[in-house]
Amino acid sequence: MFTVSDWPLPPEGIRFLTPHFMVGQLAAHPLTRGLYPTAMGYYPVAHGHRMQRQEHVNHLLIYCTAGKGTLMASGKNYRIHSGDLILLPKGSPHAYKADTKDPWTIYWLHFDGALADDFYTHTQMTSPRLNIGVQPRVVRIFDGLTDLRRSGYQLAEFIQGCHQLQALLSYIALLVRQQQPQSGKALNWEHIRALMQEHIHGQLNLDALAAEAKVSKYHFSKKFKAYTGQSPIQYFINMKMQRACYLLDSTNQSIKQLAGALGYDDAYYFSRLFKKVIGLSPNQYRQSKHR
Repeated sequence: MFTVSDWPLPPEGIRFLTPHFMVGQLAAHPLTRGLYPTAMGYYPVAHGHRMQRQEHVNHLLIYCTAGKGTLMASGKNYRIHSGDLILLPKGSPHAYKADTKDPWTIYWLHFDGALADDFYTHTQMTSPRLNIGVQPRVVRIFDGLTDLRRSGYQLAEFIQGCHQLQALLSYIALLVRQQQPQSGKALNWEHIRALMQEHIHGQLNLDALAAEAKVSKYHFSKKFKAYTGQSPIQYFINMKMQRACYLLDSTNQSIKQLAGALGYDDAYYFSRLFKKVIGLSPNQYRQSKHR
């Protein structure tokens, strides 16, 4: 329920509400029912912009690209600056407003769908505010979504917009994981990836990885899987198989030579491992590029 109007609309601001009939189509269509926008807009230099809600029925995403503002959510006050992203789950009371002296410029988006809660959970945001900087990639997605107001309510354009929204939330989830604090026993992900890349032509075991990270094997494995969704060794094997695909595409090396180049003395073991990861044998993969 809206307790204060989103108006007055700032000069040259854009506000687009997905009409009820379109929301109904999006909620029913198999390609969009998981996630779809219900309202969106762009407010440049938004003098006097403010909002307060005791409850609301969908999720809200706000991206500040210039200026300042204030957010109150989860019982806390947050100062919002350029590059800050706000993500508020459905049902959470909140209030926000533009700064009086340096009012913010924001994109905003309400979204819903059968997978909306899951996408929110997937971001793993522990605070409603995340600083990602002003990223052209994110701005392009917001611009693409606000352009739906010119779509004439064509379902095909909304399907494409819904998938842009999925890409945006998935990207936010990656940014959250990259910004996890590196303190205490936290892992230096880029260093670990570089170490794996350095040993991609040889072997690397869990003991060596944990020792490099200066943590126990248990802590290393737990943190690594929480970040990537894979065990450290499986991640390393997947890196090797990606490299194997590149070599199969770009060289005429035999399977035995290629296996040796990736640290496998047994070409048959390498082939079984490759098929398990890629779904094709090395020979099948090499032949498939000619189809």
